[in-house]
This record gives sequence, structure tokens and C-alpha cells, in this order.
Amino acid sequence: MLGLKLETDPRWVNIVESNIEEILTDHAWCEQKAATNAISIITLNSEHTELVTDLLTLAQEELQHFEMVHEIIKKRGYTLGRERKDSYVNELYKFMIKGGSRQQSLVDRLLFSAMIEARSCERFKLLSTKIKDPELATFYRDLMISEAGHYTTFIGFARKYGAGIDVNKRWEELIQFEGEVIKNYGKSETIHG
Repeated sequence: MLGLKLETDPRWVNIVESNIEEILTDHAWCEQKAATNAISIITLNSEHTELVTDLLTLAQEELQHFEMVHEIIKKRGYTLGRERKDSYVNELYKFMIKGGSRQQSLVDRLLFSAMIEARSCERFKLLSTKIKDPELATFYRDLMISEAGHYTTFIGFARKYGAGIDVNKRWEELIQFEGEVIKNYGKSETIHG
């Protein structure tokens, strides 16, 4: 379904298990950024009523996920650390066309968002099946399902608002680009790291 070119090495879970507090903090901030991203898309494209409606729901879900991760952090006696830079996302951002039409910018932003959700979904699936912590395994399984839904939402809107743009071709180009970018990741205890 996701079409990713490179799967995460399962040994990444061993890195995650070496520092659960770090992965939880990074994950919390990823959820906050996902909510902010949805709000930004709404702000720049408020004329699309269905997009606004669905992305408001998505943003609320992302904030709920942020809250859920924060609750796990507190329950385990950890403290939410400072916001983390996400180098993977910053590298993906370079793929987006700059200075194009509003329509092209919207399609690219939606595809960029879908890609991040797809990779997060893939990582959450891996965590749900490989992590030794039963609470986190269940937690990540539930979030994997949610991320898959978000991926579908973003892809669907890219196709809906991409009249005259070869959205499937652009998506395939992004998949290829991400496949090269991700080769440099999977070595740290962060969601995309």
C-alpha cells in the first residue's frame, strides 16, 4: 500500500529500545509538527471546504496523539524534552517545487505530508511487531492504523486538487527521492532518524 522503496532495518528497534525516553520525546514533537502542518495547509488553502473540514479533524487527532505520548512520558517518570529538529523531514522538504502555482504548491505539500505519514506508519508497524515493551507495542499498532488513514487523506486530496498535474508521476518521483534520503537514517532513536 505505501510503496516505500526501502524498508527500515529491524535492528532500528534495538536502537530505540536503548533510549525509550528519547524516542517518546521525539515522537511527541513529531505529532505536534504534524498538527501544525495540517493547520498550515488549511491556512494557505481555506477556500477548499472539504480539505479544511478533514484536516481540522486530522490536526485534532495529531494533537490527541501528542497528548497520548506525553501521558506515557509522564507515567514512566520521564520529562518531555525540548523540541527536536527532524533532518529527515527537512531533507524531504527540498523535493518540493518552489515558486510554482498555488495548485502545484498544494499538491506538493499534500504529497510531502503523505510521505511523512507513510514513513511514520512503516516505523510504527515495525515498533508494534518488534519492540519488547507490550504497552508500546500496542500503542504503536494503534497509531500505525491512524497514520495509514492520514496518508490516505493526504494522497486523496492531492489527487482531488491536482487537475492538470500528473499526481501519480509526482508521487513516484517523491517515492524515489525518499528512497535515497532514507538510506541515511535508521541509526538513531528517533521516529525518522
